[in-house]
Amino acid sequence: MRAGFPDLRLGNVLATSFTGTLSERFGDSVERIPVPRRLIDWLAAYGLAVDSCTPEQLDLARQLRESIHAAATAAALRETLPAAAVRIIGDRSVEGRAAAILTPEGERRWRLGSASVEDALAVIAADAVDVISGERDGKLALCASETCRAAFFDTSQSRTRKWCDMNTCGNRQKKARFNAGRGRGEGPR
Repeated sequence: MRAGFPDLRLGNVLATSFTGTLSERFGDSVERIPVPRRLIDWLAAYGLAVDSCTPEQLDLARQLRESIHAAATAAALRETLPAAAVRIIGDRSVEGRAAAILTPEGERRWRLGSASVEDALAVIAADAVDVISGERDGKLALCASETCRAAFFDTSQSRTRKWCDMNTCGNRQKKARFNAGRGRGEGPR
């Protein structure tokens, strides 16, 4: 935890990990990017280093985050995507100047045109388009935790993952099941 802020939760899929910057949406929600500096930290963790971030840019980022969450949730439930969310994702995607580059190791990295938040948000929005449209190999799903319900991208072989993160929501659910079993005298043998 940096300077009293909640830990950043990082995943393997940029767009759905970005929606995780607000966790426990249906419980005691946790805002993981409460100030512009934390957005800078989060972006840097994904190789999208930006020079600065204003409160207005943080608002744009949160608007994109919520749009991705709404569209990914609708896609996971096989519902019609919200038009406003689709518009915001599209607008953010075309507003930035970023390019995909190939590393000597054969991996894709992003080069931001001006190291601006808008360029970084364009990369996140483009990733959301790939994930939500089905262009990537995997399945959008919703976390089984009733307090979380985060959208995540399941790339497991069976595509049957239940939780957005085994170390948080999955662990919490297993612990609750274990404790409930102990209350009924079903403890470890």
